[in-house]
Amino acid sequence: MSQRSLQALRYVGWAEGSSFLILLGIAMPLKYAFDLPQAVFVVGLAHGFLFALYLLSIAWVILQHRWSFGRVLAAFIAAFIPFGPFLFDRWIRR
Repeated sequence: MSQRSLQALRYVGWAEGSSFLILLGIAMPLKYAFDLPQAVFVVGLAHGFLFALYLLSIAWVILQHRWSFGRVLAAFIAAFIPFGPFLFDRWIRR
């Protein structure tokens, strides 16, 4: 059961990180270069949902594995940095 929480965090982290990159790299340029704000709305909505799911996944891992404050903080900060969830995933796999 405890490995499922880590696996869920990894999958959600990849999805959240990907949505963040799509938001920054595709949706935002579409909004400002081509006046298509709908792209930011749709991708932003999906990213917001995935971000909340990522935070819930972190909470699940905290309950299952009793992570230290430093590790939890690193997981949280990773969500705000482009490519952060991918780097954090690599770090927790070790």
